Amino acid sequence: MKNKLSVVIAGGGSTYTPEIILMLLDNLDRLPLRKIKLYDDDEARQNKVAKACGILINEKDPTIEYVATTDPEEAYTDVDFCLAHIRVGKLPMRELDEKIPLKHGCVGQETCGPGGIAYGMRSIGGVLENIDYMEKYSPHCWMLNYSNPASIVAEATRRLRPNSRVINICDMPIGMEHSIADIVGVSSRKDLDIRYYGLNHFGWYTSIKDKSGKELLPELIEHMKKYGFINGEKGMATENKDSWFETNLFAKHLVAIEPTTIPNTYLKYYLYPDYVVEHTNPNYTRANEVIDGRETEVFSACAEIQKNGHSKGTKLAVGIHAEFIVDLATALAFNTKERMLLIVENKGAIQNFPDDAMVEIPCIVGKDGYEPLAIGAIPAFQKGLMEQQVAVEKLVVEAWIEQSYQKLWQALTLSQTVPSATVAKQLLDDLMEANKGYWPELH
Repeated sequence: MKNKLSVVIAGGGSTYTPEIILMLLDNLDRLPLRKIKLYDDDEARQNKVAKACGILINEKDPTIEYVATTDPEEAYTDVDFCLAHIRVGKLPMRELDEKIPLKHGCVGQETCGPGGIAYGMRSIGGVLENIDYMEKYSPHCWMLNYSNPASIVAEATRRLRPNSRVINICDMPIGMEHSIADIVGVSSRKDLDIRYYGLNHFGWYTSIKDKSGKELLPELIEHMKKYGFINGEKGMATENKDSWFETNLFAKHLVAIEPTTIPNTYLKYYLYPDYVVEHTNPNYTRANEVIDGRETEVFSACAEIQKNGHSKGTKLAVGIHAEFIVDLATALAFNTKERMLLIVENKGAIQNFPDDAMVEIPCIVGKDGYEPLAIGAIPAFQKGLMEQQVAVEKLVVEAWIEQSYQKLWQALTLSQTVPSATVAKQLLDDLMEANKGYWPELH
């Protein structure tokens, strides 16, 4: 009989919260729960999902205690896992993260380039605050942190909370692995053995084998040269032609640069920033898509559940965003020794890369935490790109700690997505003005 566990979802007002709840409820056999809590400092936003989540839980297992709160003590007392996905500044600030860089002819994206740097400067304090609550009220708890931008947040936790029980993760590779499984015709990404290395939103697959040990990488690369991450003519005809479709299709250009590995699709922002800017509507960015699409749909579905008092006929569904979290919590709680991609301190895993860089690599996860797998030496092209990006992330965290205008200017200047120190300074001044009250005061 497995012990029943208690979890708190930090960032309870997120539109991803209902699908995380559904994923937890779908996996009670693997991860039995006695308590689920939502915590957010925005009560009005959290209330848009909280009552619906309570109905979902009660329908599945009424013995699970459920709390939605804005009180950190109530939230963090007696919890085994904190699932943290906070967004400081919410979607209105994300919109500025995307639109301000575009005014300067730079990539406007929430985790990459200037927008990611602005978001990182907002996120660090919020994540550290939640770590401190966790350590005060439930010091045995693990925080599974997937708050963006993950690389900057991970570097901040390494620098400022080095002994905390925090594991930094991202669901992006999981989405890619679902696409890969679909392309090669296997039923699940878990039927694949993968090798991957890089930084968050900045990495490469070096091996993808099926369970028989057959290497699938060469045929996948050939497929990607034509279709990217789209499943051939079938996918071209049937997939929704949204911004993700364009991103997955564009991956064919990333393979052309380095045709021996499969790249993370986010590399388009660093390697083709001119193309990205040219093909982005500066007045209607991804933030607007989310506000008009996902946010409206999820809040409406939650309102319908609350109104009806039941979830029958709901459009809410389990999403891949939540899958990784249950796997990780199960591995930590029950010592499953599952192999997972985590964002961890390098410490020699990548042989020719700095030990103190936060890298995204496969790890074996058990009750005592994680053990990174050795990657070996990496090629000059990937190494050079990664070193530049790690320097950006470290400078951002140093700028936050030291309240340094100079270091944030340097970070923006060094970003592959920014053309010059002149543009970097103009960007910084505009982003500073937009983020008053969110960033430390720079001097």
